[in-house]
Amino acid sequence: MTKRPLRGDLLGEITARILDGRLADGGRINEVHLARELGVSRTPLREALIGLADRGLLVVAPGRGFLVAPLDPEEARRLYPLVAELEALALRWTSPLELATLPDALDRIAAELAGPGGAAELSEVDDRWHALLLSRCGNAHLLRLIEQTKPLLKRYETRYFGGQARAAESVAEHRAIAAALREGDLPAASALLVRNWVKALTDWERDSAQ
Repeated sequence: MTKRPLRGDLLGEITARILDGRLADGGRINEVHLARELGVSRTPLREALIGLADRGLLVVAPGRGFLVAPLDPEEARRLYPLVAELEALALRWTSPLELATLPDALDRIAAELAGPGGAAELSEVDDRWHALLLSRCGNAHLLRLIEQTKPLLKRYETRYFGGQARAAESVAEHRAIAAALREGDLPAASALLVRNWVKALTDWERDSAQ
């Protein structure tokens, strides 16, 4: 007997299809086909789609059902600084003793950005770096907010990460943050983290305009 996906698994699978482009930006969700592919009935699928619409990944179009939210430069300009401030807040709300255990591991992940890889792969490495950076924060409410917001931003990151030139810059930026943590300078680390996201927005605007 095939096990039915849990609601969280269903949300995660549909989100993954949106982020990697299998469900195209601005495209209509064919609920019959998607339910068949995922092995679920229409009821749990629709519940998941409503949840993703609440999170901003989907929109509801009268007479057309659910659509993948189109990419919007204005949304990107709002999301990058928002995520920057949320992550910096999570960093500031983490114990210095907890942060002291992270720099070596952060440097190892940052080094992976220097290797070959496409935009999606480099974005995944970057995601792991930021996840580790925030992993010691004990504020579950703040982390949940970041978790719900970042998929909206990741749609832009995976399409316009900026290639190897941007990856090389990102290595230096990430190592600077780790170095500040190693020295116990939390204000500097927070400021560098915000700067990293601001630079990412600048690069996204440049690359998306080409």
